[in-house]
Amino acid sequence: MATIERRASDASAVDEKAHAADSSLSEKAELDDIPTLAKADPKEIGDVSEDVRAIDLDASGHERPIETEQDYALRLVSLDDDPSQPVHTFRTWFLGLGLACFAAVLGELFYFRPQTVQVSGLFLQVFAFILGRSLEAVLPGPHQPVPKLRTANTRFWRFINPGPFNIKEHVAISIMSTTASDQALAISVFAAQDLYYHTTVNAAIAIFTLIASQLIGYGLAGLARDYLVYPTWAVYPFIMPQVQLFDAMHRGKGIFLQRKRRIFFWSVLVGIFVWEWFPEYIAPTLTGISIICLADQKSAWVTRIFGGAAGNEGLGLFAISLDWNYVGSGGGAIGSLFTPLATQLSLYAGVVVCIVAFCACYARNVWHAQNFPFLSQLLFYENGTEYDQLAILNPDFSLNTTKLEQQGLPYYAASQTLYQISRTAYIGAAVTHFFLWHFKDVWRIVRKARKGECDDVHYQKMKVYKEVPLWWFGAIFVITFALGLGLLYAAKSGLPWWGFIVALIFSTAFVPILGSLYATVGYQPSLQFLIQMVGGAMIPGRPVANMYFTLYGYGTYQLTLNLLRDLKLGQYTKLPPRATFIMQTVGGIVGGVLNYVVMKSVIAGNREILLAVQGTNVWSGQQVQSYNSNAITWGALAKPLYAPGARYGFIPWMLIAGLAVPIPFWLAHRWWPRAGFNYVFTPVVVAELGFLSVGINSSWMTSLALAVLSQWYLRKYRPRWFRKYNFLLSAALDGGTQIMVFVYSFAVGGASGTATPFPNWALNPKGNPDYCLRLSD
Repeated sequence: MATIERRASDASAVDEKAHAADSSLSEKAELDDIPTLAKADPKEIGDVSEDVRAIDLDASGHERPIETEQDYALRLVSLDDDPSQPVHTFRTWFLGLGLACFAAVLGELFYFRPQTVQVSGLFLQVFAFILGRSLEAVLPGPHQPVPKLRTANTRFWRFINPGPFNIKEHVAISIMSTTASDQALAISVFAAQDLYYHTTVNAAIAIFTLIASQLIGYGLAGLARDYLVYPTWAVYPFIMPQVQLFDAMHRGKGIFLQRKRRIFFWSVLVGIFVWEWFPEYIAPTLTGISIICLADQKSAWVTRIFGGAAGNEGLGLFAISLDWNYVGSGGGAIGSLFTPLATQLSLYAGVVVCIVAFCACYARNVWHAQNFPFLSQLLFYENGTEYDQLAILNPDFSLNTTKLEQQGLPYYAASQTLYQISRTAYIGAAVTHFFLWHFKDVWRIVRKARKGECDDVHYQKMKVYKEVPLWWFGAIFVITFALGLGLLYAAKSGLPWWGFIVALIFSTAFVPILGSLYATVGYQPSLQFLIQMVGGAMIPGRPVANMYFTLYGYGTYQLTLNLLRDLKLGQYTKLPPRATFIMQTVGGIVGGVLNYVVMKSVIAGNREILLAVQGTNVWSGQQVQSYNSNAITWGALAKPLYAPGARYGFIPWMLIAGLAVPIPFWLAHRWWPRAGFNYVFTPVVVAELGFLSVGINSSWMTSLALAVLSQWYLRKYRPRWFRKYNFLLSAALDGGTQIMVFVYSFAVGGASGTATPFPNWALNPKGNPDYCLRLSD
């Protein structure tokens, strides 16, 4: 990378500092085999929290907006590192295992909420910091300032308490707990079998299946790290709040501005923790304030279009949400304050089309839409009653064609049909988008990786640590492959050995294609419908086999991307790669065991609620309902429902149609390169044509407004504040909200066994929280 040069005006103190910094960096320009900044002293570059750094200024001496991947890597992330800091300490393992158990339990509880929320890595990061500093103060060790706690300087006592709680311990704990919190897709399989097939899989088989399915993606992650982790272009914008929070907590402690950032973070975190008790518990109307619903509380169409504060209620048009649990990222990859504006505008462009399409289909009674709920994930008879799926299956859960003729084919709600159309078409769009926009870059990076070349500054800094050998990843893959294959037969899944292999081949093929979107624009595409479609075609008439095919075809791909995310977090924060590998492996095992235990507990206490269409504002079975409905339609009924000329025979063809969507925008960019067509992410637009088909929808317009404020106004017109505080603000809001949700869930929300509802009053009415007509009554 070239030496930074800035032209400074004579009268500016800012420019004088920039000039001094430039001079010190220029002296290192001879290092042509490694980027200049990778060899530079981080103190010469300056801390992220500093007001003035040469690297942040343009030619006129003003701060530049954060725009390129180099800006993310060099201006938002610290290059500082201390390889002597210990990683594997008592604090790391005690807190890592403790928080992994905690996160796995919390993640599974969130799976059964009306709006499925991921456990935020920021939430776990904050908890780990508080507990780590506490153990630093109370555990005996050789560097303890308290005489009674000071010990001999031996290896054992250095393991117990080596001194200040450091960033490497903190990152290791966070990665272990985050891996454990990833909601295992196998839970959907076991929950569906329990709820809808009245089949209980042996506990040992279920737990080992969970572990195998959680860790089998390691082999793919090991192969993909050369082009989806190491290079600068793999930004992973959604982990920037975490990275900046690590920097604020551990680096630049003597800098006054860093102390200001820490005070800012903790103030916001405490404030949002207090506030969230209102929309989540005391005043649920704040989740979605709809003026139009307040004006007309008896219109079904008003509910469908403008409602959205309850699960599967409406589309949330013009609603205002004051609940950060839904406005924010919810622990996911899309967040108003950190996802690039082009990604979010592409997403919300799809949402606008989604609203028009949902309403048009329902109004015109397309696919008998008016016979069914406006938003639902269930299967129905033509008269609108819930479809009895067991009535068409044999005792081994294969399709009985005679019984099918008696029962008739099921119907989807129109909104769910449109969701399937969008999620099928966007796979084709993603493939074309990858080859048009990213293939050359990926191919170039792969070729350089074969020669051992990678000029990313953080990768160069990581060369002081031992890399994870490829055989480590291969060993995990071989073990989990054998385990997964054997358990398929032990669980009587109906999935043959060759189907298992084909599912893994699909995961392998799509990791580079869809992983490039995840790494660059922060959008994680779903393969679920494609995998279910292929499974239905290859193994027809077996819905349970289709579930397992989807588990290894789609779940492996999804978890591989999550593993790559954590490897990038380790690279940004300078955690040794082997420590990252160990933390991910242990986290996956802990998560698998506890996911199963919590699932069994929730189902035992809330079976009827989980089977209901709308559920409650605390518990919902919508994710299991959707997964099972898709397994029935694709696994058992693929031919009669999706073959050419069948009721939904047009849906598979959307895969082909999606291939063409990116081409006009690519050609337009070639003809008019300055018009901005390269900022239209067509896979995102197409995928979100069904965005509002499930859950609480009152927050999307508030999220859009915040996206414009943060990613356009602050990024462009307040770049210094954006660089220092924007991602930290996102970390504080997400972290404080998730702490509140956890406390609420166990204190009064029913996660401990008994729910304590808040008394009804004006902002906690009976029925829908936004006063819209409740359509399910």
